Amino acid sequence: MNLYNTIFNGSEQALAAAKGMLAESIEKHGRDHKVAFPDTAYSLPCIYAATGQKMNTLADLEAALSIVESLINRTHLLEHALNSGLATALAAEVIEALKYVDAEAPYSEPCAGHITDPIIRSLGVPLVTGDIPGVAVVLGECPDAETAANVIKDYQSKGLLTFLVGKVIDQAIEAGVKMGLELRVIPLGYEVTSVIHVVSVAIRAALIFGGLTPGDLAGLLDYTAKRVPAFVNAFGPLSELIVSCGAGAIALGFPVITDQTVLEVPMNLLTQKDYSKFVATSLEARGIKIKVTEIPIPVSFAAAFEGERIRKNDMFAEFGGNKTEAWELVVKKELSEVEDHKIDIIGPNIDEVEADGVVRLPLAVIVKIAGKAMEDDFEPVLERRFHYFMNYIEGIMHVGQRDMSWVRISKDAYEKGFRLEHIGEVLYAKMKDEFESVVDKCEITIITDAAKVSELKGEALARYEARDERLASLVDESVDTFYSCNLCQSFAPAHVCVVTPERLGLCGAVSWLDAKATKELDPTGPCQPIVKGECLDDRNGIWASVNETVSEISQGAVENVTLYSILEDPMTSCGCFECICGIMPEANGFVIVNREFSGITPVGMTFGELASMTGGGVQTPGFMGHGRHFISSKKFAYAEGGPERIVWMPKELKEYVAEKLNASVKELTGIENFTDMICDETIANDSEGVLAFLEEKGHPALSMDCVM
Repeated sequence: MNLYNTIFNGSEQALAAAKGMLAESIEKHGRDHKVAFPDTAYSLPCIYAATGQKMNTLADLEAALSIVESLINRTHLLEHALNSGLATALAAEVIEALKYVDAEAPYSEPCAGHITDPIIRSLGVPLVTGDIPGVAVVLGECPDAETAANVIKDYQSKGLLTFLVGKVIDQAIEAGVKMGLELRVIPLGYEVTSVIHVVSVAIRAALIFGGLTPGDLAGLLDYTAKRVPAFVNAFGPLSELIVSCGAGAIALGFPVITDQTVLEVPMNLLTQKDYSKFVATSLEARGIKIKVTEIPIPVSFAAAFEGERIRKNDMFAEFGGNKTEAWELVVKKELSEVEDHKIDIIGPNIDEVEADGVVRLPLAVIVKIAGKAMEDDFEPVLERRFHYFMNYIEGIMHVGQRDMSWVRISKDAYEKGFRLEHIGEVLYAKMKDEFESVVDKCEITIITDAAKVSELKGEALARYEARDERLASLVDESVDTFYSCNLCQSFAPAHVCVVTPERLGLCGAVSWLDAKATKELDPTGPCQPIVKGECLDDRNGIWASVNETVSEISQGAVENVTLYSILEDPMTSCGCFECICGIMPEANGFVIVNREFSGITPVGMTFGELASMTGGGVQTPGFMGHGRHFISSKKFAYAEGGPERIVWMPKELKEYVAEKLNASVKELTGIENFTDMICDETIANDSEGVLAFLEEKGHPALSMDCVM
């Protein structure tokens, strides 16, 4: 097989198929018919990123295919082969886009097809933290279902985000592999062209997080090669089209590993005949290193299980969830008061209860921590990690925190031998692993005795209350240090978060206490102290030390940042923000939209369209990404008059922040139940309707100084 000719033949096949489908679609719908993937601000992302041109109509696709054709040059040079692979990718995107012209939802279970912008943004945090250490594309057909399951489950156990294309999907189903976004195993489609949907994920990562300029093809390829840890597994016979798709993957910097005999290109195109070594070969080729913490439990443990949901029919045992008492607590102790690795179960274990159906018990989980560097302020930081550690257990679901926790254990986990002491093993192992610089000793007590759970709950509530009082006293003026967070720089090189007591990281995952603890845990890590020094402008929130830090970490890309203004030098965003606010001049206020909301906002744009203006480390005065909890901060839009400038947000978000936002606005202005004055999509999402509602309610923004 001549590799070059195979690649060129595959590209020409893809181009011919795209031309044929486009001609049929134009004949059926007309050249002016709209073309788009759902819920993305990036049109047809691959074509847009490569050319800088958004595809709006079928006529636009004709011009795109001319570009595809120009990339195919049958000269036997590596550069031309890779360009031909990119041509195949663009032709595949046209083919896939045309499917969405003929049907609103061309893909059905189990296949996902197009991956929306909000999903990609939601993956931003686990990608930069390493909870998702890489992206695997498994394409084709394995020798048998067992081999397919072994490969997929191996990636899953290591936390990788795994996309499936082709007959391997049916093999996974046959082998009983659990799939879905929540388990990070996503079947895309059976046709090879559906692989473009994972390419689109990589491309949009460059646009969303990296701030790449559409049309900068060289910059795009450099970004995907260096910052998107993806690779392809190609199983079974390799058609010319598959080989050509592989060339496109290699052009993006994604190595291809196959079980077929091919002319190898070191670290780019590799043959691996031993299926037991397939995963290791793939990870090595992409330079992905997996940190494994050995935990003695009878089920798998990986971040890929974080989103697993245990349904009623699959449930063996349940704790909390308004059916029983359930709470959890981390307590700082002296070294002499803690017996390391002691795990006590007080009360019946789940195999010691006779139940007609689901076993339901109360639950208290108490983790005693001792360490020379341990501080009281770190207790809630460590405690919040319970949620992640327990959800990483296959067959376990954890929701909530403090005295609102809710845990389910599946029948499958129980049958594999999972018991309550294994929760203790997980918490012990992860506390010692992730917090080794502050945790010298760790002791776990798990209580299911109802009387004991109730008896000790008072102590837990008292500690929660003391922490809340401590947090309430933490305001920006009461500390002498802020923290920078550059965790997202692996994806967004120009972005730097500045975390203060009243402003958490825009991803919603890093509070001031989290940043403080992170610095203690990893002195040279992503969170570094910023000694405040003199404040240059207390209304806008300008500190010379903050500007110097941001300029240094962003390598001069951003020189000035205000912490309290949305209109003047607002803080940059990477792309994984929970919410985005934007100015609505006619209402003299701001709208806020969260990434879960897919509708149109009163400024005429969706979340994705608003977010496309602000991600990637750029500053866009009037628009800013932020976390949910920042909405109720007294420092929100402080320079523009405070949170009472908020005029519209989706109903779900409004209800989520209502209690704390109402309290903040009441303290600032005396206004009661402020959220009743905020419009939402159930009332109006057009300018006229919003204004009418604000006037009816006497919203304070209408009488405040003009923000523009």
